[in-house]
Amino acid sequence: MTTGYSVDAVRSDVSMPYDPLYDPLVSPIAGRPMDYAPTYWVATAGTPPEDDGPLPGDADVDVLIVGAGFTGLSTALFLAREHGIRATVVDANRTAWGCTSRNGGQGQNASGRLSRSQWIERWGKATALKLDAEIREGFDTFKQLISEVPCDPQQGGHLHIAHRERKMAFLVNECTVMRDVFGYDARMLSAREVAESYVDDKESCGALLEPDGIGVHPLKLAFGYLRMARAHGVKVHPGTPVLGVEVVRGVHHVRTPRGVIRAKAVAFATGGYTRNDMHRELAAKIMPILSNSLVTRPLTADEIESTHFRTHQVITDTRTLRHYYRLLPDMRLQIGSRSAITGADAANPRHMASLVEGLHRKFPSLRGIGVDYSWWGWVDVSHDMMPRVAQPDPCQNLFYAVGYGGNGVSFSAHAGRRMAERIAGKWSGHDDLPIYDSVLEYPNVMGKVRWKGLAPFRRVGQRFLYQRYLAQDEKR
Repeated sequence: MTTGYSVDAVRSDVSMPYDPLYDPLVSPIAGRPMDYAPTYWVATAGTPPEDDGPLPGDADVDVLIVGAGFTGLSTALFLAREHGIRATVVDANRTAWGCTSRNGGQGQNASGRLSRSQWIERWGKATALKLDAEIREGFDTFKQLISEVPCDPQQGGHLHIAHRERKMAFLVNECTVMRDVFGYDARMLSAREVAESYVDDKESCGALLEPDGIGVHPLKLAFGYLRMARAHGVKVHPGTPVLGVEVVRGVHHVRTPRGVIRAKAVAFATGGYTRNDMHRELAAKIMPILSNSLVTRPLTADEIESTHFRTHQVITDTRTLRHYYRLLPDMRLQIGSRSAITGADAANPRHMASLVEGLHRKFPSLRGIGVDYSWWGWVDVSHDMMPRVAQPDPCQNLFYAVGYGGNGVSFSAHAGRRMAERIAGKWSGHDDLPIYDSVLEYPNVMGKVRWKGLAPFRRVGQRFLYQRYLAQDEKR
């Protein structure tokens, strides 16, 4: 089986400028790495660790991992550390160039977009309890890794703020489910408690306080993964895009601009930057969604008092097109939310203006505050809103871990561990969980039929859904 890419001129000695309009569904792959997006994380992570440079030609490897972000690097790290397998990691651009250096750094005890009450509705209580145990273990995996890497962790849990009074009923139900079914020490806070003890978000009507949540500097964390993986013998080659894959006598032949990598096993960890022509098992099965983010200048003592920030917890609101924000260690405010539908429209000022207006609604006293960093990036959302760590064909040593829906900062660590187990042939005891026992699917048509041909029209549907969600989110 072969796939193909259109490729720009092949050079690896010089970086290409950052392309703010890059769109994984339509943009060509370049033969040399692109500069990082101008994120706060890139500006403050320090000098990137050494890597192994673009792969210069042909190679024979045991395991090839495509994607050098959180998932790819953690998979390689666990393969080496727990199974004695030294993988080779390739990336079309720089290490942690995609989702990993563009997110909000929020680590939550979650996986995908569905809440725990939705797990029960979809799969029943017994499966939901097993899934919860696995996600908890995943959060422990994340905590273990951040304890090994200087990445500015901000402990304290997750504050889920009701942005409208009518959303309190949803949070009350979720709190009850978390306490009574899953045994969490979750609790509800009144609007007054939120404003006095946590933050004076002017949209807040109360909140659910979850005990688990950690904010991190995501690029420092990824650079830590890179250092640890290479210390265990992993090779990491940026500027090495995958142009095509075919299986020859049971061996994967992976074409790059400078040669062919022959691999006994291939694992895809490309997140929101997964292209439809990456491989047939991934084609049209991930919907890349753009998210905008900004970081203000440092807040003054008076501004801290006016917003009454008393926490550095990770915070989200109850919008479907949610806002996520937190006060960073250097007292800057980071906030993110939805963005454009297509890459071609990503730089339109109205999208950043919408995010700034969201900041002003929450914190009117910060109206006019300087924004030092702003960027956008693609989030990997599966069509059923849950991730997959899968081996789609048991007869092929091909694997993938994608579809986190915005919760990849923390769960990617455990996804890497589980994908490493699959690759190493040590997989057991997890086949009754929906994130492991099924593969990614095509878009759903009328709630019944999944159809590959619908994929080109997804963004038309996304535009209508955004209009609907926006109307619902802002309804009083």
